[in-house]
Amino acid sequence: MKKKQPLWTKSFLNVCFSNFFVFLVFYLMFVTLPIYAIDQLKVNESQSGLVITIFLVAAILIRPLAGQWIDTVGRKPIVVLSLSLFLISSFLYMFVHSFILILLVRFIQGLGFGMGTTVLGALAADVVPDQRKGEGMGYFAMSMNFAMVLGPFLGLTIIQSFNFVSMFLICAVFGVVAFISGLMIKNPVPESTVEKSQSILPQVNGLLEKPVIPIALTGAVMALAYSGVLSFVSVYANELGLAEAASYFFVVYAVVLLISRPFTGKWFDQYGENIIVIPSIIVFGIGMLVLSFANTALLLLLAGGLIGLGWGTIVPSFQTIALRKVPARAGAATATFFTIFDIGIGVGSYLVGTIATGIGFSSLYFNSSFIIFGAVFIYIFLHGRKRSVSPQLESKYSS
Repeated sequence: MKKKQPLWTKSFLNVCFSNFFVFLVFYLMFVTLPIYAIDQLKVNESQSGLVITIFLVAAILIRPLAGQWIDTVGRKPIVVLSLSLFLISSFLYMFVHSFILILLVRFIQGLGFGMGTTVLGALAADVVPDQRKGEGMGYFAMSMNFAMVLGPFLGLTIIQSFNFVSMFLICAVFGVVAFISGLMIKNPVPESTVEKSQSILPQVNGLLEKPVIPIALTGAVMALAYSGVLSFVSVYANELGLAEAASYFFVVYAVVLLISRPFTGKWFDQYGENIIVIPSIIVFGIGMLVLSFANTALLLLLAGGLIGLGWGTIVPSFQTIALRKVPARAGAATATFFTIFDIGIGVGSYLVGTIATGIGFSSLYFNSSFIIFGAVFIYIFLHGRKRSVSPQLESKYSS
């Protein structure tokens, strides 16, 4: 019997720490910078949204290029470049006091974020053993999920108890931790084994990995629906008179993830992706349906748990599928997946607000559940019809 390969190595812990602190800054600023723009820079609500939009635009634009650079120039240079940009821009917030300059800093930080999260995803794929890929990428994704829970809470607490300067300083410290953790990652895949280019100029035909596009499109469809949860669940809860319960929505989300992750990741590796992905999509859809009918704190938190179990399992599963499509080009695979995925989130965030104004959040979430249920058939058509065999079963049957 083959010895189980170790997962919790120093490099795996460092890649998770670095990813966590990058996303912690992202989510912390996601909820506080629009407030800063309105209160301190005296812009209106629509202008304040630009601090989020320009960040996401920069990240989406740079991801395909970053994916190519990761696989040609190498992981280490992109880690240093991306996390340096992210760190420097985190410090700059304390010294710029005009809206135009803040947008410029946001664009720079978006470039660092887009490159950094792409290279960290590729490094996570490198340091996770092949036969524990689903399990390992699931734990790696939890670093983002925990940041999603902690970031908004921490950000709002800081600006209410202290001030925006303190918030920017804390974000800069988090940027330092992300940078140091990134430098300490030791890639078990020698850089010398990767075919490198002497030029950093992009090759257009290599920006997106075609085998990854189907699973990325499936994820983007569901991201359209999930964006309504990410952006407006607190607003919806306030309308229902459940503002206090809303603060625990993502806490329940994270707790369910923490409890389920050891099982879902291992089952993914043991039985193949279809056994995990299809039920997860259904659970996600049920969670959205429960959310649409929520009129008590219990139902709201139940929806949070179901959405956490479903959506929280789907994202790392899809990322693992993307990496298996082109294992020799983990950077390009990660970039392709998240470029298309982020477009789904970005477009969804805009559409959801517009649609909800007309039909209300309850109807929005109700209709979104059917988009998610429909994604089962999209998944089966674009990917799931193909034979789904885990590396563990493939090794067993081939031996």
